[in-house]
Amino acid sequence: MLFNAGTDFEREMGVIAGVGVGLLLYLWSASRPHAAIVGRVPETEHFRNIERHAVFTDPHILSIRIDESLTYLNAHWLEEFVMEEVADHPELRHVILMCSAVNAIDASGLESMQAINHRLKDGGIKLHLSEVKGPVMDKLERTHFVEDLGGKVHLSQAGAFVDALRDNGDSDLQPHDLARGQI
Repeated sequence: MLFNAGTDFEREMGVIAGVGVGLLLYLWSASRPHAAIVGRVPETEHFRNIERHAVFTDPHILSIRIDESLTYLNAHWLEEFVMEEVADHPELRHVILMCSAVNAIDASGLESMQAINHRLKDGGIKLHLSEVKGPVMDKLERTHFVEDLGGKVHLSQAGAFVDALRDNGDSDLQPHDLARGQI
């Protein structure tokens, strides 16, 4: 009887320890999400990681794909990541945040997005968002973020990229030019 009580206690402690470690690993992972600098795959409208694929980029446009929801866990990290990338590219005129994997945003995430927008505006750089999901867009529209945004919210990354190219002087470009490989 005493032996069973001891093994039951050890089993419970093992489960509690496992849950605790799992929770800590999740919090650590969520606080440092993956983000990638992306470029256009030639002759398509697809955008992929520049470190893994041969892609087209423009020195005046920085496209960043965010691969996690924006919450208090990672909001400050995103702000630092974007500002470090901007500092490494002094010729930038446009930053496009590709939000296809952002399923949610909380107040801290919104605050960081506002700070990024204001810092970029102060530097003469336009911030654009692309592929924003409905629930995230609903939260952004409830604030003044969209009104204050230096750039635009785009339905697609390809559209955002073409608009930024046009703003840089390539006025004849159309989104379908991407698929034809004309840029």
